[in-house]
Amino acid sequence: MSKALYRKYRSKKLTEVVGQKHITTVLENALKQGKIAHAYLFTGPRGVGKTSIARILAHEINNLPYSEEDNHPDIIEIDAASNNGVDDIRQLRDNVQVAPFSAKYRVYIIDEVHMLSKAAFNALLKTLEDPPEHAVFILATTDAHKLPATIISRTQRFVFRFISKEDVCKHLEFIAKNEKIKISKEAIEIIAERGEGSFRDSISLLDQISSISKDGEEITAKLLEETLGLASKTQINTLISAFENQNSNEILQIVRDVRNSGVDLKNFASQLLNFITENIGTKPYLSQFLIPLTRAEKSNFIEMELLSIFIQPSFIPQLSIVQNISPQVQQKTALKPKIKNQKTAEISKSKSENKTELQKETFETSQKNENSEDKIEIPQKAGENKSLKSEIPENLSEAQPKNENQDLGDKKEFKWADFWGAIDESDKGIQTILKQSGYIFENGKIKIYTGGAFKQKQLEKAKAQASMGKALRKINAGSWVIEVLGVAKPASDPAIASVQDLMGGGEMVKIDE
Repeated sequence: MSKALYRKYRSKKLTEVVGQKHITTVLENALKQGKIAHAYLFTGPRGVGKTSIARILAHEINNLPYSEEDNHPDIIEIDAASNNGVDDIRQLRDNVQVAPFSAKYRVYIIDEVHMLSKAAFNALLKTLEDPPEHAVFILATTDAHKLPATIISRTQRFVFRFISKEDVCKHLEFIAKNEKIKISKEAIEIIAERGEGSFRDSISLLDQISSISKDGEEITAKLLEETLGLASKTQINTLISAFENQNSNEILQIVRDVRNSGVDLKNFASQLLNFITENIGTKPYLSQFLIPLTRAEKSNFIEMELLSIFIQPSFIPQLSIVQNISPQVQQKTALKPKIKNQKTAEISKSKSENKTELQKETFETSQKNENSEDKIEIPQKAGENKSLKSEIPENLSEAQPKNENQDLGDKKEFKWADFWGAIDESDKGIQTILKQSGYIFENGKIKIYTGGAFKQKQLEKAKAQASMGKALRKINAGSWVIEVLGVAKPASDPAIASVQDLMGGGEMVKIDE
């Protein structure tokens, strides 16, 4: 039976430990100075070297060579997961009083110490409070928050970290070279990613795939992805690009292709999270996916979760979809601009005529008041004065026709694509949100409808405001005011509004005849 690679390449000295230099340096200096604590606590994630360093420390305290095959009587390992009762700890407390057989110290390594019962912790506490001079305890756990504060306070605590991807890749390349495993650099990186900072998991995965190549062929990234049931980097990049381009059909097709190729969608979600964390610096808008993807990993309906994450409600419905939903909506959408223009012309003409008559009547009235010495009240029928007030505005300027383009200059020359296209390339996230948003002109403002609170907050940040202001100046609209809203753009027509509610958002489009 061959020996597992993670056991074969387990460190034998503190100087050989990789990725935990902040711990090994302290322990080495303490050993040189003869400062041996009576209790140590090693905490951190799985597979990062807690048990290995505990064994190495136990041997180096006693100046003994470390070998897994040798079981020294003065180095005792206890698995707290299976020996977690108060009777087990009481027996340990009695054995602690026995002097070492041949070594200077008797070392007790208690792994997964958080599994001890409350009564067992109380029994252990008595021993840690007043231990014999020859006894040293090394406690190891992945869940330090489950330990009583009284236990933690009586130990020297060392917090282990995840191993960096670079360190894992270097160590895997070293092992692959020694074991004569032909594997590409890209495949090594995939193994390191799947190991998630754990040496043991990464080395075990290398051991698993070491026999998949035929006749000594190199293990490539593609072969590894097929073996482990992973999506390719091309599929991940294509999915992100489809989201940026608001291509819902392509997003749907990619998710289906990944599922049909036998890829575990939970692994796919995990790969997406890794991709986002590595690229969030250059693409900050990807941060909106972190929490939803974390939840999706634990969902029983992960395919639906992925579709709901990447197909946003703010995507503008395609014309063919609107046509298929309701021919009446198509007819109203096409005719509405013409009707609006016709009504505007009639109202403007009527208001212009009223203005001339009103000015004439006002002039004549003022002349009569100046030439008349006596004021004569003319009785009016009930309701006549009320009717007159309703017809005459309080301010003559109100009777004047209001110019649609008066607030913000010539809005007809404004193009939304020119605006978001003027956003700097370094602000790709802002540009993407603007592409997915709608807008209208109202009361001297450009109202931007983002369709969601998260996107609203992104555009309200000082950096985004500065970027949009700069873009407006580029298109000669620097004096315009921007207001950001976290809702979808409303439709003025009730029929269109009902379609928007059905589709989850969108905006009205004009259909040319």
